[in-house]
Amino acid sequence: MTERGTYPEEDVTALAYAARDGDRRATERLVALHLPLVYGIVGRALNGHADADDLVQETMLRVVRGLPKLREPDRFRSWAVAIAYREIQQHQRRAAGGNSAHRDVESVPDPLPDFAERTVAELALTGQRRHLARATRWLEPADRQVLALYWEEASGRLTRSEVAASLGLDRRHTAVRVQRMKDRLEAARTLVHALAATPRCPGLLSEARGWDGTGSALWRKRLTRHVRDCPQCRAHGSGLVPPENLLPGIGLVAVPAALLVWLRETAAATTAPTVLARVGGPFSLAGSQAKAAAVVAATGIAAGTLGLLLWQSPASPPPASSAPPAPVRTRAVASPSSGNDVAALSLYVAPDGSDGGDGSLAHPFATLGKAVALVRPGGTVLMRGGTYRPTEAVDITTDADAEHRITLANYPGERPVVDASGVHGGAWAITQTADYWTVRGLEIKGSPSHAYVCRGCAHTVFQSLSLHDNAESGLTLRDDGTESNSVLDSDFYANRDADGRGGVGLAIKFGSGAGNLVKGCRTYDNADEGVDLGGFTSPVTVESNWSFGNGNGFTLGGGNTRAAVAHVVRNNAAWENTGLGFTDEGNPGRISLTRNTAYRNGVDGFHLTTAAALAEANVAAANGRDVALGAGVRSAGNSWDDGRGTARFTSTDPDSARAPRAADGALPRTAFLAPRAGTGTAAGATMTVS
Repeated sequence: MTERGTYPEEDVTALAYAARDGDRRATERLVALHLPLVYGIVGRALNGHADADDLVQETMLRVVRGLPKLREPDRFRSWAVAIAYREIQQHQRRAAGGNSAHRDVESVPDPLPDFAERTVAELALTGQRRHLARATRWLEPADRQVLALYWEEASGRLTRSEVAASLGLDRRHTAVRVQRMKDRLEAARTLVHALAATPRCPGLLSEARGWDGTGSALWRKRLTRHVRDCPQCRAHGSGLVPPENLLPGIGLVAVPAALLVWLRETAAATTAPTVLARVGGPFSLAGSQAKAAAVVAATGIAAGTLGLLLWQSPASPPPASSAPPAPVRTRAVASPSSGNDVAALSLYVAPDGSDGGDGSLAHPFATLGKAVALVRPGGTVLMRGGTYRPTEAVDITTDADAEHRITLANYPGERPVVDASGVHGGAWAITQTADYWTVRGLEIKGSPSHAYVCRGCAHTVFQSLSLHDNAESGLTLRDDGTESNSVLDSDFYANRDADGRGGVGLAIKFGSGAGNLVKGCRTYDNADEGVDLGGFTSPVTVESNWSFGNGNGFTLGGGNTRAAVAHVVRNNAAWENTGLGFTDEGNPGRISLTRNTAYRNGVDGFHLTTAAALAEANVAAANGRDVALGAGVRSAGNSWDDGRGTARFTSTDPDSARAPRAADGALPRTAFLAPRAGTGTAAGATMTVS
C-alpha cells in the first residue's frame, strides 16, 4: 500500500486512480471531499430523518469497498452519487415495509423536527427561500430524491450528466424526470404561499377541513386541485422566482460533527469489531458484534480515517457494483445493456396474505402497496385471485427501463378484484408516476375518486383491465411527459359520481407527450365521456375502439385549451351515446378521422365544427343529426357524401357487442355495425381490431 502518490490534492480523478490502487491517504481525501455532497443528497432526500446519518455511513462504506474494482475512476463522483441514490431508494422501500402495513412511506412520521423547518432555522432563510424549503416537504419521497440531486446540480456541485448517471437514465429522460419534480414543486410552492396568505381563501379552508397542518404529498394532491382552479389561490404562483435561482443560496446541508469525527478518528486496533453506534442521540465508538464487523482488513485500509466503517451484512463483501445484495430468492438475469447482473424478483400478493411475509408464493403480501414499494426493475408483482379491500391509496414510484420492465399482473388463470370503496379521503386509488411498467389483468372498482391515475408516465402498457363503477374515472393518463404509453384490450365502464352526472371511462388529458395509443378498448355506460382527450396537447392515436352508452363517445379536444392537436382516430365505433359520437370539443387541429362509425347517438354523430379535420370513409346513421361540420373540414368518401345509411350494416342489434371478451382479451366477435358484404364500400368501422 502506498503512503501518498504524486497527485494534486483536489484532483478527484487522480485521487480516484490512486485510491483504487490502494493509496490510503488518497482514499481518505476522496471520502472527505465527497462526504458533504453525499450527506446533502441523503439529508434532503430523507427530509432530515434520523436514519440519514446511518445511510451516509453505509453509502461511504460501499464506496470504499467498491474502490478496488472501480472500472472508471474518472467517473468516481457519478458513481458515488449513484450509490447514494440507490441507498436512498432501498431505505424508502424498507420504510414502506415496516411495522405499519397499511401506511405509505409519505405518512411515516419523522421522529426529528422536519428537515425543511430545520433548514429554515439553521440558514435563516427569508421570503421565497423559506417557502421553497417548506414546499419540499409536500413532495413524494421519489420526488425528494430527484430534488436532492437537482439541488446539487443547481448549486454547481453536480453536472446534468452526473445526475443522469445517478438516476440510471439518459439526459433526455432525466430532463423529463426533473421537469416533473419541478412541476410538483411549483404546485407545492403556490400552495404554501396560498396557505400563508392573510386572509386565506375560504374555498381553500373548506378543502383543508380535517388537515392536521402537516405537509404531505397526499394533502398536496387534494389541495392543489382547488388551487389550480381558484383564481385567488392560483395568483399566488405568479411572480415566483425559478427554484434554480433560489436553491444555490440555500447551500449545503451541514455535516454533523459526529460524522466529521468519524473521518478524523484513527482506529487503535484493526481487528476488533469496533463500530459507530447511536447512543442517546450522538454517535460514539462502541464495540458491537450485533451490528457490524470491522472491515479494515477486507478493504485494505490500515489504521486511519476509514478504520471504523459500518458493515451490516455477513462476512462476504458486497459486489463491485453499487446495487445492494440481492435477496436469497432473487433470480439473476443478464442486462443486455450493461453486462451486469440485475435482480429480477417475483413478488406475490393475496387477499389472505400478510405484509409481514416475504412476498413469496408461499408467504404472499396482503397489500399491493407493500409489493410495489419493494419491486425492482426487471421484477414482477403477481396478484392472486379474490377481492382486495384497501383502505390506503397506492403510489407506484419505482422507475424501470426498456430492458428491465416491471410487470404488475394477475396470477395466471386467476382474477384479482380491487374494491377501492374503502380508500379514505377521496384519494385516487392508485397513482403511478413511474415509467416502463406493464399493468395487466386487474379489475378495479368502487373508488370514491379515480381508480388509476398515471401522472407523467412513459413507456407503460395497460392491458386487459376492467375499471368500472368508480366516481371520477376508470383510467386517467395526465400531465407533461405522458409519452409512448399503450392502453390495450381493456374495458372502462359505469364510472359515475353519486349524482350520476360526472364520470369518465378513459382519459388522456391535461398534459403532453408523443406516441400514446388506445386500441381494442370498450368504454361504455359512463356518465360523461367514454374516451376523453381534453387538454392533451400532443396527438394520440385512437384505433379500433368502441364507445357506447356514455354522455359522449369520443371527445377529441377541450379541457380548457384551444391547442391545435392532430389526433389520429381510425376504425372506431360510437353508438347510443346520449350526446355526441365524435366531437372536436373546440380543438382546431388537423384531426384525422378514417373509417369510423357513429350510430344512434342522441345529438350529433360527428360534431366537427372547429377542427381543420380530414374525414374519410366514415359512416353516420340514425343519429339525432348525423354530422355538424365546420368550414375547415375536408370530407371525402363518407356516408354523408353519398347519402347511404343503415344499408351498410350487417346487423343493428348491439347485444353481441356487450358480450364477454375472448380468452385472449380480444373484442367479442360481432356482426353489429359491420359493413354489409357485397356493398362495395370500405367505409365505416370493421368492428374488429385492425
